[in-house]
Amino acid sequence: MFKKILIANRGEIAVRVIRACKEWGISTVAVYSDVDKDSMHVRLADESICIGSHQPANSYLNIPSILSAIELTNAEAVHPGYGFLSENYNFAKILEENKIKFIGPSSKHIKMMGDKIQAKKIAKENGLPVIEGSESGVSNLSEAKEICKKISFPVLIKAAGGGGGKGMKIVHEQKQFDELFSLAKSEALKYFGNDEVYIEKFFQNPRHIEVQIMSGKNRTVHLHERDCSVQRRHQKLIEETPSPVLNDIIRKDLFEKTVNMVSKIGYEGAGTVEFIYQDEKFYFLEMNTRVQVEHPVTEMVTGIDIIKEQIWIAFTGDTALKQSDIAPRGHAIECRINAEDASKNFQPSPGTIGMCHQPSGFRTRVDSSIYQGYKITPYYDSMICKVITQGRNRQEAIQRMQRSLDEFVIDGIATTIELHQKLLNHKKFLNSDFNVGWLDNEKII
Repeated sequence: MFKKILIANRGEIAVRVIRACKEWGISTVAVYSDVDKDSMHVRLADESICIGSHQPANSYLNIPSILSAIELTNAEAVHPGYGFLSENYNFAKILEENKIKFIGPSSKHIKMMGDKIQAKKIAKENGLPVIEGSESGVSNLSEAKEICKKISFPVLIKAAGGGGGKGMKIVHEQKQFDELFSLAKSEALKYFGNDEVYIEKFFQNPRHIEVQIMSGKNRTVHLHERDCSVQRRHQKLIEETPSPVLNDIIRKDLFEKTVNMVSKIGYEGAGTVEFIYQDEKFYFLEMNTRVQVEHPVTEMVTGIDIIKEQIWIAFTGDTALKQSDIAPRGHAIECRINAEDASKNFQPSPGTIGMCHQPSGFRTRVDSSIYQGYKITPYYDSMICKVITQGRNRQEAIQRMQRSLDEFVIDGIATTIELHQKLLNHKKFLNSDFNVGWLDNEKII
């Protein structure tokens, strides 16, 4: 096994990776920016090294600084977590060239599936249904309008080189198109350095379903699906597994087609294939070539440590998992807790945490890096922790989450705990009568 792994990330995911490494007996190296010197991941790692100032470009996205940290600490491998450099083709390629193991897929597969247009072509070639729309990147307005004529409004304009809702615009009618097309191109250039976009048919009321896969040289397995349909402005708030809207026939078809595609492209590592689901049909959306924020719900029902399995695949080249051994148990739900004031349009809420009591109890898990006295800075993503509960069924998982959120105390800053409490008691959530547009169309808090 690897002797030393550097974690090129921060916050709760860095803590999560450090814990998995410790269970393997692997030494860990934390990297941190100047404002993160007192962070939990720095305290838990065996070694730590400052890689720059608080601006992400100067630290967690600073490839030369991270390479220097690898050299100084003699780390054999790098775990990128999610976000930052986790899907950066150049970073993975540099590590490969320097014989440092990137705990994730090859740079070739990062590039292949990171290009949303190419990924769509690959999915289609390998039997996955895709959303009707442009076959390649579009930068010309007249060409874009021709595509809209073929597929009809409403349409979705998306940045070809990225995701996370950046460079994404919904166009309901022709008269809006010119302005929103221009805005999408500008955002795509700003966030991803590429103003190319693509155009797809927009689904009004879909669910967001994703399939977790683990793949090695000789075998690809799925770890079942997650339903991530509770979103606000394309950002996930609550995830659960299994999806309450899939039947066994659709589920089997979804898994078979997903595993077939991932296996055929020779992918190695953890990955998530995401789908739009509406009217009992699913359509390929994209593939994330990293561990997901919501991976704990899958771990809770399968009993499989996805991070440790990632490390195993990186070291051996194959997965130790067999499909016949993967039998999900019960239902799990995850709530992402952000340092935001939901009553003030989700305004970020940096500050110092006062009293902090995190929930615990039977089949309750908190993935966190916060503690009393910890300072939340305004420089990074506002998610500060995740609460995950498991029950014998969906109702029990919800009840356990309601109890857990009631126990959670975070003083000194505003958080989204109250929002989650309202969501979990809402009739639409309890009846699973919602889609990705629910929170954008209905005021909850």
